[in-house]
Amino acid sequence: MDLHHRPVMLAEVLEVLAPRLGGLYVDGTLGAGGHAASVLKASAPDGRLLGLDRDPRALELAGRRLKKFSGRINLVQATFDNMEQELSALGAGLADGVLLDLGLSSMQLDEDGRGFSFRRDEPLDMRMGAQGPSAADLVGTLDEAELAGLFKRLGEEPLARRMARAVVKQRQAQPIATTGRLAQVVEQAMPMAERRKRRLHPATKVFQALRLAVNDELGMLERFLEQAPRLLNPGGRLAVLSYHSLEDRRVKRAVAAWANPCTCPPDLPMCACGLKPLFKPLGKLGRPSQEEVADNPRARSARLRAAVRTEAAA
Repeated sequence: MDLHHRPVMLAEVLEVLAPRLGGLYVDGTLGAGGHAASVLKASAPDGRLLGLDRDPRALELAGRRLKKFSGRINLVQATFDNMEQELSALGAGLADGVLLDLGLSSMQLDEDGRGFSFRRDEPLDMRMGAQGPSAADLVGTLDEAELAGLFKRLGEEPLARRMARAVVKQRQAQPIATTGRLAQVVEQAMPMAERRKRRLHPATKVFQALRLAVNDELGMLERFLEQAPRLLNPGGRLAVLSYHSLEDRRVKRAVAAWANPCTCPPDLPMCACGLKPLFKPLGKLGRPSQEEVADNPRARSARLRAAVRTEAAA
């Protein structure tokens, strides 16, 4: 794994988090620690960071990268939907900034044997941690309707039913246990005319759907967003990097609801519910610069949303 990976939209993330001396920050998706290292530098000499990641290999890598900040960091193997619990266990109070960099990290995609990429033929795993069923388990056990629903709902794949039918048919002849075999089955199920129209590999959306399902990524995000107002001090900043519309829509809706929590009928002349905004959105939707995308093509789909915690109680 690469110690020199490039954190996405680093300058923009630092701008919205605005790390300060003595602040407490949480990186809920620590990865290789690129964003975390910059936050710790910006909050020196006494800013602290709690880093969470479900992937023990990521924690090991980040630990090496962040070793020079020893005494200011706490790294924990945990999912970010347990952030409230981990902050409480730390006993350090609420955070001054929280960062999520959602989805698959470059090191997970690049590392052999993880099963995230159809560019290599390897076991069809896709687990970011070590728990729960693998992608091969889902492909081998879900019926056609369940697979089609998964490909449609989490992959937004227009040919979901056709691809699910092909998977079920082919697994009867031989288990689909590797990334290469699944990619081949899906590609062959797609009509040639459709293949020519698509910019991405035919298996891209199916692989996305399986990865999201295996790791419960959208469920984790929804559970995190429910607790987010309870994580930050007044004035604390929240920054979320997402990479597809399923994630971004959830973050967008949450920020809008926090900014305008009023439940009064729209025809009421003045608010009677008394609910005050929990967050104020920070700027417009952020996207990586053309220069960053040219230097790091994996940043091209990144979207940054940020908000600042108000004085209102959660």
